[in-house]
Formats: sequence, C-alpha cells, structure tokens
Amino acid sequence: MSHPDLFGELPPGDPANSSALISTVSPVHKAAQLRGLLHHHTHAYYTLDAPEIPDAEYDRLFRELQAIESAHPELVTPDSPTQRVGGKVLDAFAAVRHRVPMLSIRTETDTEASGAEAFDARIRKELGLTDSEPPVRYVAELKFDGLAMSLRYENGVLVQAATRGDGETGEEVTANIRTIGQIPLRLPPDAPAVLEVRGEVYMRRDDFEALNERQRQRIAAGIKGEKTFVNPRNAAAGAVRQLDSGIAAERPLSFFAYGLGDITPAEQGGPQWTTHFDMLQQLKVWGFPVAEQTACVQGAAGLVAFHQRMAAERDALPYDIDGVVYKVNDLALQARLGFVTREPRWAVAHKYPAQEEMTTVLAIDVQVGRTGKLTPVAKLAPVFVGGVTVTNATLHNELEARRKDVRVGDTVIVRRAGDVIPEVVSVVLDRRPAHAAQFTMMTHCPVCGSLAEREEGEADHRCTGGLFCSAQRKQAIWHFAHRRAMDIEGLGDKLVDQLVDSGQVKTLADLYHLKLHNLANMERMAEKSAVNLLEALEKSKQTTLGRFLFSLGIRHVGEATAKELARHFGQLEAIMLASEEALLQVPDVGPVVAHSIRTFFDQPHNREVVQALREAGIQWPEGEALAPTEMPLSGITVVLTGTLQSMGRDEAKEKLEALGAKVAGSVSKKTHYVVAGAEAGSKLDKAKELGVPVLDDAGLAVLLTGEKP
Repeated sequence: MSHPDLFGELPPGDPANSSALISTVSPVHKAAQLRGLLHHHTHAYYTLDAPEIPDAEYDRLFRELQAIESAHPELVTPDSPTQRVGGKVLDAFAAVRHRVPMLSIRTETDTEASGAEAFDARIRKELGLTDSEPPVRYVAELKFDGLAMSLRYENGVLVQAATRGDGETGEEVTANIRTIGQIPLRLPPDAPAVLEVRGEVYMRRDDFEALNERQRQRIAAGIKGEKTFVNPRNAAAGAVRQLDSGIAAERPLSFFAYGLGDITPAEQGGPQWTTHFDMLQQLKVWGFPVAEQTACVQGAAGLVAFHQRMAAERDALPYDIDGVVYKVNDLALQARLGFVTREPRWAVAHKYPAQEEMTTVLAIDVQVGRTGKLTPVAKLAPVFVGGVTVTNATLHNELEARRKDVRVGDTVIVRRAGDVIPEVVSVVLDRRPAHAAQFTMMTHCPVCGSLAEREEGEADHRCTGGLFCSAQRKQAIWHFAHRRAMDIEGLGDKLVDQLVDSGQVKTLADLYHLKLHNLANMERMAEKSAVNLLEALEKSKQTTLGRFLFSLGIRHVGEATAKELARHFGQLEAIMLASEEALLQVPDVGPVVAHSIRTFFDQPHNREVVQALREAGIQWPEGEALAPTEMPLSGITVVLTGTLQSMGRDEAKEKLEALGAKVAGSVSKKTHYVVAGAEAGSKLDKAKELGVPVLDDAGLAVLLTGEKP
C-alpha cells in the first residue's frame, strides 16, 4: 500500500518494502531513508492504527539506524527516532516562556445537565442571539486527567516541549517527551514553519497497572527508593518531570492533542482554518492523536447529550477523564467572544463528580460474605466521591490491606468509579498519626465465632462455621435445596430470603419444621405452592449418603467427591471420624480437600446441625464400604455431551458413577471416553483434538456392562 511522502525523505516506492529503499547508498542518504521509513511506520502504527510491518521489522530498521548514527555521530538529528529512547540526565529543567500563554479554561461546577445549558445560555447572551435564531455549533471534547503540554515545531521538527507551569512560564521537558511514541518528531512538508500543539500527556489504565506491578516487584526485590503510584495522572506527571530521560522512557506515556499555541499566521503562509474542528482534523492528518470521541454538536441539547453519553462511557474508557470540554466551533466567533480574567469566554470545562477524594479511616471492620469470605472494610469519615456519599471502602483481604498498609487514623485517598465498590487507593503517609497499628486479620469469625482460616495459596480468609454461621445461612440453604443435593423443589431464592429474613429458618433443620400456615402467609406463596413445598421437603428426607454430604456445603467437596467419600466409607460416622490420612485414601481427595473435611467436622456446631437434620427425619441406606476392586469402572473418567437416544444424561451419569466411573464436566488429556449424542458441541471437538476415544449410544451400552469398549 503506497502513501504520500509524509516526511519529505521517503524515496518513491512502497514504504513497507524497506529492503528496496536502504540499498547500497552513502551513510548520509541511508540514515535519511531509515528516518523516513521509521517516521512513516510510526505514523501508521500510532495515528492510523494500521501497522504495515511487524514489530520485529520495525526494530530491525531502528537498530540499523542506531548503528549508522553510532558510527557517524554527526548524522544524528533532533527528529531522529533514536532520540526517543532517552538517556540524557539534566541538572534541572530550563524555564520556557510561552509565546502564547497556556490559559486555563473556566470550570462549570454544576455537574448536572443544567451546567451545559447554562454555558449555552451565556454564549447566546454574549453573542446577542434571540431564541428564534439557530443554535450555536460547538466542539465537544474529553477533559483528560493528565498533564498539559505544549509542543513546538519549527520547520517541521519538534524542537521544544514545555509544561503549562503558571501559564506564562513552564519547564522544558523535551528529552522526556521525545520518548512518547504517539508524538511525531517531525511533520509532513505542508505543516506551517512554526506550530505549537497543545494537548495532554496521560497514562492508560492498563499501562498504569502494569507499571505498578513492576514497581511492586522491585519493592519485593528490596530495591530501595521504589514506590507504587497513586493514580495514572500522578504517574504520568512524575514520568514527565524525571531529570533522567532514560527513566522517563521506561514509563508508558500517551498523548492527545486538543488545541494550538503559537503558529505561522495565515498571511505568512500559515493555515486558514475557519473552525476549531477543522483544525483538529488537520492535526490528525499531520500525525497527532485526537480523541475519537471529539464531536461537533448543536446547541444546549447537543452539549447535554454529549455530557451524558460520556458519563455513561467514562468507566469503559482505557484512560481517566474528569469531565468534558465545550468550545465554540467557529473561530471568528471565538475571536468575537474573547477572554475574561484570562479565561476564554468561548470554552468551559464541564466536570463530572470526582472519583477520588481524601478522608480519614475511623475503624477497620471485618464483614462475612455469604460464602464465608472475610473482607476487611475501612469505615470512613463521610466523603462525597463518585456522585455519592461514601462511608465504607473495601480493603479486599488481609494481604491487600497490608500491601497498602491501611491503618485506623490514616488519611487515605478513596476512589469510586461508576457502580464499582469504593476502595482505598493509597495512604497519605505524612499525615499518619503516631502509634497507628498495622491491621491484622482476626482468627475467628466476627459473626459466629468459628475459626477463620486462610488456605495455602489463597488470599482470602474464610469462616469455617458453614451451616452454623448466620452470615452464610441463605447460601447454605440454597445449596442444601439444590436438585443435585437434597432436591427440594419449590424452595427458590426469593422464598429462602423471606424465610431467613423473617426468622423462621435459622438452621437447615428448621426447614423440616415449617407448617402450612407459615408458608401460605409468605409473599407470592399460594396454598397449593405451600402444600407442594411441604411434600417436597418430606420426599427429600429419603436420600443417599453422597447427596447428603454434598448438601452440607463442605468447602472443596463437590458432587463427585461426595459420592467417592460415600462409596469409600459407606457410613457418615466413619467419614466424620476419619483422619486426614484416612481421607487421603479416597480417589480425588487431596491434602486441601482432606483438611477442609476434617476442619468442617471438627467444629461442634457443624456436628450439631448434622444431628439435628437426622433427628428431623433425613435418612439414607448405609452399609460397608465397597472395596475398590468391586467397582468395574474405577479409575475411568467419562465426559457426556449432546443428547443421548437411550437415556437422559443425568441417568447415564448415575449409572456410570454406580460402576465407579468419574463423570467430568470438561475434556482433558486425563479423559478416557467422551460419550457424544446428537448436537454434540465443543467437547466433541476437544476430544477429537486430544485423540480421546468417542463413544455413541451403543458404546455407552457396552461401557455400562462394566466392559471397556
């Protein structure tokens, strides 16, 4: 694909065909050709989002240019792509006086739609427009949460980059800005002789997370002076203001353009734009990134719609914004409106509610989730953030609380984005009170007093109370009633909520003491439904040991493991008394599962719940454990997929398991057979890919005789 000569150095031909362009020519011409190629491919990658060559080819061209410049230092130019990599260390930043001041934009503090309407009303008033005249045209842009930057180009070459500073004077950070791949080092020939582009240096959220992860690894490795960053804006600002541009080059920075400073005037050959939007489109042509969300809108309605649309998309953007910006599109109208107190009348920043604020940690409580997870929660002095008043923020787990080192009395930065649960981002250490103690997770559940444990390799502590813990009560009942557990038809989520919230069911055994009048008075519960539920409860009393074990919700004990335990031990009492060593003799039971089972039955209250259920009438056949040799399909793993003709999959599963087979839900190298019925899907494909034998209904019939097909 051919492109116009973007940089004034590309010879004719296809830019992607690099080998044809850097043939045997002098170092001067070869260096010029390589610079042109690299500029072209940088433009294709960052601006057009249409790379033409692989990264490896780009790197090869880059290394070739580096080699030429190393051998001939006099050939190094300020716009050479090799100057992006940094390495220059400054004693201090030089002051830069802006030829055109970098003025601030007035901020609309009303974060509602009325803020946009008020701006449009002011503009119409300033222009003397009546209600009958057409709406004003605006450009609506994103307000990036980064660092304002001015880039000066002379004769198409980036010669200076400066921060905003006080608006009149900033700091020169050219060496650091050259490390940002999105910023062109030279411009096409049609660019004006002088061009100052104003924009925002920022850091993407994914780049920020990756940077912080590297920082955490360095801290863990004992490297002194390293720290994690509070937010992407601080990280970006810190990178730009590094005196060592080599360090800045390691920080993943990005850039968006949104305006101009000094520029060659039209009467001297400069551009003759009539609208702000046309100017932004030309900047894109010259290689500058402009946010794709930038839009032309009409009147107050257009501004309101843009503000609301970006508010809805804000959390999904790959970078942070703290508002939007409205600018009158017509440049002649901008000049007519002018400035007031060094702010343009023709523009305004319409902010969203802040997503980060500072507050104080009053206490750290521990909450127990429905699955027994213990979560430390910071109790905060009330703070308005993300559009709501926040008084709690999650610390996730003990490891995260210690990593952030959050303590009672600390001043912290709290973040809330959209509907995300508020969290503590960081601690303001210089405000920490004396004697603030490090957080330590409690050893017992704050709700039921059961032991709280953190298993090896996991971050979360969990309450071992299970059936006894009221915080886990609803989850325990839902699981108990599952069709593969006690199979209590009619005991749905909504009814469980009502029974627990009304206090009628405090333990699993209470289910079997419910009366018709209790149920009939429940919301959306007719007498017929109540009768059906009572019948289902009565029916569930006749079960199997495997189902009963599964219904108890012992951590890590799934349906298949429960059946293996029942087969191996034969009696519940034997399982409850089994040591971890004895449990390890059961197929598929490893150290983690064995420890979980032993911990569960070591809790007196769990044994009490089991006893209460048996006293309520739940029973199952018990007998001697089956010897492994008596199971013809022991050690065989089968996966069922598709619709079987001879029987339902549940029936096939029960028959296979009765013969000692393990019926798994996914195909792996350890799978012995896949039984595929009609409309078998990805599991069949996976079996063929791994070479796993596939059986049809006839093959299943053979397998169910205890023979191996």
